[in-house]
Amino acid sequence: MPHTEWIDAAGAAERLGVKTATLYAYVSRGVLRRQRSADGRRSLFDPAEIEELARRGRPRRPVGGHEVVIESKLTVLGEDRPYYRGRDALRLAVSEPFEDVAYWLWAGEAASGGPWRADPAAVATARAAQSGLPDDTLPLERLQVITVALATADPLRLTLDPVAVVAAGRNLIAGMVESLPDVARVPSRADAIPERLWSRLTALEPRPELVGVLRAALVLLADHELAASTVAVRVAASVRADPYAAVGAGLGVLGGTLHGGLSLGVEALFAEVGEPGRAARVVGERIRRGERIPGFGGLVYLGGDGRATCLLDQVRAAAHGNERLAVSEAILAEARARRLPDPNIDFALATLGAVAQMTRGAGEAMYAVARTAGWLAHAMEEYGRDTHIRPRAVYTGPPPESG
Repeated sequence: MPHTEWIDAAGAAERLGVKTATLYAYVSRGVLRRQRSADGRRSLFDPAEIEELARRGRPRRPVGGHEVVIESKLTVLGEDRPYYRGRDALRLAVSEPFEDVAYWLWAGEAASGGPWRADPAAVATARAAQSGLPDDTLPLERLQVITVALATADPLRLTLDPVAVVAAGRNLIAGMVESLPDVARVPSRADAIPERLWSRLTALEPRPELVGVLRAALVLLADHELAASTVAVRVAASVRADPYAAVGAGLGVLGGTLHGGLSLGVEALFAEVGEPGRAARVVGERIRRGERIPGFGGLVYLGGDGRATCLLDQVRAAAHGNERLAVSEAILAEARARRLPDPNIDFALATLGAVAQMTRGAGEAMYAVARTAGWLAHAMEEYGRDTHIRPRAVYTGPPPESG
């Protein structure tokens, strides 16, 4: 059916009796197909498919499926990017402070209050808790310890009203950053979270252009609808686990090699390539061994991850001519030549980490600090509900014993 006969998002949402955000959620779950208009500015929907969905009613996952459907007002996944409470995450990444975006997710309004600072006694507790860890402990593993330590130092952690959770969120994110070891000789005393995180990830002087890219990365990572770690957080919060415990659940899942842990694989790829001239050999040998090239493709944005494009463009503008950026470009060129999928956010994070000479595991650390904002927004939604999340299994084992 030609595009001229298809209907736009507003018409499709009106026919279904849902908000446009819900319409795009149907797209991300595979319930509806959409196409772009000829000018690329509008999403168009097949009216016959809309009518069929309207006739069937609210879509539900068939028994035996693997998807948990949870209603949320926070984030919807568009064709190539997320939208935070209706606002384009890519636009926020080039214009808004990370703290303001976090507050927008938490409260749906402009941020209030001064700089985020953790209680010094809590930070001292979190730093002491790391004293027995090996020097090469990854940042994400440290953050798991830090979060537990910060919880023990917060006497109000079991207060679950929105104001208290926002206060805990400010304390937790600031405490996570301030409790990480100082990579730089002189840790940053700046007010903003990205500037302070910079000195925990790299010894390079904080050039404003690159710190701005780090800020953009945190915004782009702040939430991503019901990613696996977010589901874990929501389950924990639904049974009234405190905010620190809920974030701890998310941190435990984030390190999975099919989730935030993917960034470690891309870092390893960059280290193996080392210089632009080795990209073809390294990528070719990995493919020959039947290995997947990390940092390319994904399950959500089949047409390309707009977050990666946004972040890569910012790295290029901030570090033109950088030799480590040349490694990234060589890998991208080799991927295009071999018709690999488009790069994803993990590849863009590894590019930023390489250019800024960040410590190993920096990508996971950026994920953890940023996603804590989204996790707490999801936790607050669960705290406001009367029921908890209790999935049921479809039993496929032997029949129960009689008697």
